[in-house]
Amino acid sequence: MSKSTLFASIARKLSIVALAKRSVRIVIPTCIGLLSAASPAAAHHALSGKLPANFFEGFMSGLAHPIIGIDHFVFVVAIGLLCARQPNKFRIPAAFVLAAMSGTGIHLLGLDLPGAEIVISASVIAIGAMLVVARTTNGIVIAGLGAIAGLFHGYAYGQSIVGAQMSPLVAYLVGFSLIQYGVAIAALLICEVVSQKFASQVSGVMRLAGLVICSTGIVFLTKSLIS
Repeated sequence: MSKSTLFASIARKLSIVALAKRSVRIVIPTCIGLLSAASPAAAHHALSGKLPANFFEGFMSGLAHPIIGIDHFVFVVAIGLLCARQPNKFRIPAAFVLAAMSGTGIHLLGLDLPGAEIVISASVIAIGAMLVVARTTNGIVIAGLGAIAGLFHGYAYGQSIVGAQMSPLVAYLVGFSLIQYGVAIAALLICEVVSQKFASQVSGVMRLAGLVICSTGIVFLTKSLIS
């Protein structure tokens, strides 16, 4: 083995160790913080539990739900990150959003999706694991996971709008659809910029993001199982 090859091998090992140490420093505080703040996915309310009474309240509630729900938010971010290397990158988040609207419709119709909170947490863990692996995942797999998860995420969103009049209901659907698609596309574009400027470090960053997202899913899954 030549000296240059040996030094390159040592550098790679050192970078892996450094990444592991950074991961521990970030993931452990994340878990502690989430354990103290986590609540089941269906319980997030932008209006303190109040049912939206008009178009504006419905729209604002729809905008807020995917943001104040940490488990929802990190899933949408992860969808965007995974789509950065896909040819149909803008369609996959749209599939998730459409499925979420369908899930809300299921809730409004009074139908039941059993174990919604557990499935949501498991979907966060699964999509975080895809980022940790740091390999280009088939777009159909991402779209399929996004669509299945979207049904349950949307079902959870429906809890805070059941019983609302048509105007705030429509505004709520528009609000949470716009914010989710916007967050996913923002994550996608940021990932592309980072990939172009820091190509050698992007895999490590993606793995680190995946670890944080997996940790979030584990925390919420634990809360769902013990509550």
